[in-house]
Amino acid sequence: MDAQTIQRRRWVILSVLVVGLLAIVIDNTVLNVALKTIAEPGGNGGLGASQSQLEWAINSYTLVFAGLLFTFGVIGDRVGRKRMMIVGLGMFGLASLLSAYSHTPDQLILARAAMGLGGAAVMPQTLSIISNVFEPRERAKAIGIWTSAVGIGVAIGPVLGGVLLAHYWWGSVFLINVPVTIAGAIAAMVLIPESRNPSPGKVDYVGVLASVVGLILLVYGIVQGGDNGNWLGAGVLGPIFGGLAVLALFAWHESRTSHPALDVRLFRDRRLSASVGAIALLFFGLGGVFFFTSFYLQNVRGYSPLDAGLLAIPFAVGQLLSSPRSASLVSRYGAKAVTAGGMVVNGVAIAGYSVLGTTTPIVILAVLYLIQGMAMGSAMPAATAAIMDVLPRERAGAGSALTNTSRQVAVALGTAVLGSVLAQAYRSHMSPTLAHLPAAARDAAAQSISATQGVAAHLGAAGQFLLAPAGVSYVDAMRVTTVIAAVVIVAGAGVVVRWMPGKPKVNMDEIIEAEVAAEVAKAEQELAALRSQRALESQSER
Repeated sequence: MDAQTIQRRRWVILSVLVVGLLAIVIDNTVLNVALKTIAEPGGNGGLGASQSQLEWAINSYTLVFAGLLFTFGVIGDRVGRKRMMIVGLGMFGLASLLSAYSHTPDQLILARAAMGLGGAAVMPQTLSIISNVFEPRERAKAIGIWTSAVGIGVAIGPVLGGVLLAHYWWGSVFLINVPVTIAGAIAAMVLIPESRNPSPGKVDYVGVLASVVGLILLVYGIVQGGDNGNWLGAGVLGPIFGGLAVLALFAWHESRTSHPALDVRLFRDRRLSASVGAIALLFFGLGGVFFFTSFYLQNVRGYSPLDAGLLAIPFAVGQLLSSPRSASLVSRYGAKAVTAGGMVVNGVAIAGYSVLGTTTPIVILAVLYLIQGMAMGSAMPAATAAIMDVLPRERAGAGSALTNTSRQVAVALGTAVLGSVLAQAYRSHMSPTLAHLPAAARDAAAQSISATQGVAAHLGAAGQFLLAPAGVSYVDAMRVTTVIAAVVIVAGAGVVVRWMPGKPKVNMDEIIEAEVAAEVAKAEQELAALRSQRALESQSER
C-alpha cells in the first residue's frame, strides 16, 4: 500500500482501530452487570459462581492482559503490527465464544484468561499503527480520538450488558464480541497497512512468566483469605508470600536484563513512581467500586441488569466532561495539583458510597458516580502527562506500557483486595443470623449475598428470615470496604504531593534572555532586508 493511499484512508483506518479497541474496553465493564446473573444457580440460568469465582472471572482477564501487554507490543514490532492485531482479534473473538457457552465457573475463568491474551495482542498494535499512519501534525488528534473511545466504552458496556440480559441469557454479553471482532479483522486485512520496527526488541520470556505467575499467586492468596475468612492459614499466606517472592525475583531480573518485559529501572525516578502510583490507585478504587455496587444495585435494591447499567452512565459522563479540560487545568495549576486534587475528590466520592443504605434515594448513587467520574477524568490525563514529561521522548513507548500495565494490575488487585474485605465483613455481620441454620447451609449462605439469597430461595418460606439481614449486612460490609478504599487513595494523594513534578517555576532570567534574543534576531533580519533592498536599488541605478 503506497503512502498516498495510506494518507487518503487514514481516518478510516483509525475507525477500524477504534472499533477493535471498543470491543476490548466494553468487555471490561459489560461483565459487571452480569455478575449477579452468573452467580444464579444453574437452574435459574446462571453458573452458580461464588464470589471468589466471580472475582477470578474478572481477574483472569486483567492479569493475563497486564502481564502480556508489553510483550505483544514487541512481538508486533517484529512479526508485523497488522498481522498481530488480526491474530489478537481472532483470539479475542474465539475466547468470547468460549466464554458465552461456558458450563462451569472454572470454564468461564479459563475462557476469560484467553480473552485477556487476545486483548493484550490487540491493544499495543493500535497505538503503533496510529503512529505509523498519521503524520506528527495530526497524530495528537488521532490519539485523542483513540483515547475518547475508552470513555465511550465505559458508558456503553454496562448499558449494552443490561439490554442483552433483559432479553437473552448471560452468555450474550460475551457473544456480542464475536461479530465485532470478525468485522474488525476483515476491515484490518483490507484497510490497514503492514508495518514493522526495523530494530525490534527481544522478548523477555523469563520476565513475562515471572510477572504472570507472581501476580496470580498474590491475587489467589488474597481471594482465598476473603473466601475462607482465615488470613493466617497456609493456603492464604503461602500463595501471598510466594507471589511476593516471585515478583521480587521478577523485579531483580528486569533490572539486569537488556530487554525487560517491564523496565522497572524507570521507577528509580520518584516522580515517575508517584505518577504511576496515582494511576494505579485510581483504578484500584474503580475496580472495587464497580464490583460491590453491581451487587448492591441488583441484590440489595432489586434493580434489573438494565437499570444497573443505566445508572453507571453518570460515571462515564463525568469522565467525558472533565477529561478535555484536564490539559488546561494542568497548564494553569500543574500536574501535581490536578492529580492530587482529583485523587482526593475520588477518595471522598468512594467514601460517599458508605452513606448508601437499603432505602437510600438512588439519585445519591448517581451523583457519587458522576463525581468519581469527573475526578478520574481530570486526574488520569494529568498523571499520564506527568509520566511523559519525566521520560525522554525516546522512552515514550515504555511510559505507555507502564500506564496500561498499572491500570490492569490495579483493577485486579482492587477487585481481589476490596472484594475479600467485602466478603469478610459480610460474613462477620451475617454470623448471628446464619447461626440459626444447619452447618452445611450456614457455610454455603456465608459466601456472599447471592449465596444467602440462593439458600433462602431453596428453603422457601422457612428461609425468608435471611433476606432482610442479608441486605443490611451487605450495606454494612460495603461501608467498611469503601472507607478502606478511600483512606488508601487519599493517602496516595499525599505521596503524589510529595514526589510528583509540579508546575514549572517561571524563570524570569530565561524569559528576559529569550525576549532579548528574539529582538536581536528580529533586528538582524530587518537589517539584512534593508541591505538587500539597497543593493537592488544600487543595481537598478547602474
